[in-house]
Amino acid sequence: MRPPTEICVFLLSLLAPGVLYTMNNIPAFQEPLGLLGLGMVVLGSVLLLLLLTVRHMQNVDPLFYVFAEFSFTCLVGLTNALEQDGFIHGFMGFYLKKGEPHLSTAYSVLMCYWDGVVHFLIFLLIIHRMFNGKSYRELGLLWAGSSIANQLVLIPGTVIGKYGSSIRPAFLRNVPFFLVPFWAASLLLSRPQEMPIIPADKVALEQKKTLFSRPIDAVLSVAMLAAMAFTVFRGFVVLDCPLDTCFTYLYQYEPYLKDPVGFPKVTMLVYLFYALPLLAVCLYGLTRPGCSWMLDWTLLLAGALTQTQWCHIGASFHSRTPFTYRVPGDKWWPVVILNVLYAAIPILLALRCYANPTFFMKPVTKGQTNAEKKKN
Repeated sequence: MRPPTEICVFLLSLLAPGVLYTMNNIPAFQEPLGLLGLGMVVLGSVLLLLLLTVRHMQNVDPLFYVFAEFSFTCLVGLTNALEQDGFIHGFMGFYLKKGEPHLSTAYSVLMCYWDGVVHFLIFLLIIHRMFNGKSYRELGLLWAGSSIANQLVLIPGTVIGKYGSSIRPAFLRNVPFFLVPFWAASLLLSRPQEMPIIPADKVALEQKKTLFSRPIDAVLSVAMLAAMAFTVFRGFVVLDCPLDTCFTYLYQYEPYLKDPVGFPKVTMLVYLFYALPLLAVCLYGLTRPGCSWMLDWTLLLAGALTQTQWCHIGASFHSRTPFTYRVPGDKWWPVVILNVLYAAIPILLALRCYANPTFFMKPVTKGQTNAEKKKN
């Protein structure tokens, strides 16, 4: 009897620390250009083992190889985070010197914890559902939003920050980690949504309600407007707006925004140019019935903002951030509350959409259900 596929992926991923330890203690593996080639060989070997694992199966979902391969790299990230925080030693020293020195920053450490715990668990759950014939579309979109936002901050932040002059060939390994989530998201979005069966009369009744007759949606709309205002404000702060309010906030509340590593500045710009339009579009979706795309895009937004806010909040207090850029002790609670609420709004919005999706369903002919219309 073969073990479940997710168990095989889990065991295969556990090889990552051993591979890192071996590479860290063999000088021949520690040349900058060689690191990139060796990394490709390791990932290629992992892919080969995955192919052998599922060779007896037919019609394997191509996304399986993405999630399984990324599971291995999640354990690489977790190993890095644990070493940077002093829990283990002797695994990542070579790679930080010759490969990606920016991985020693507070932002990268928090990013690696997110990869090594949250993404890893999502991957195992997806693979479990995949090989048990269950839908994993929602989990996949949640991961895609998180992963895309991660790379949108990591790559530009490294290039424009203080580690921009220390980029090595191994940094190119981020290219597939940037492109693959876009491909995975497009593949998942092209698959049909699983909508509940609701009578057309009930759909019509719900969609006739105004925003003010839907108190939860009204509260969420106000919260989203506040989040949009906060997004614009912090965007102005990192763009050196001369207003006294921006100056006060930068130096007395979130001095981390001016940390020369570059990640906090890029995070705020990603919010300004990507999260802000998405928030505005989702606000529109709360007011206009029949926007079925809300169920997908709220998941992408929730995944993106949760991941980036986790890294931003954690790095603001982490010991690897210089003391002058950490949140002042007397402003700890206001900053934490503001940032947690900012992350919570898209999560609550996604939960609202999935808890009661009636308002977002496409209008149907009276007497039909959504399932019947789909068959027609």
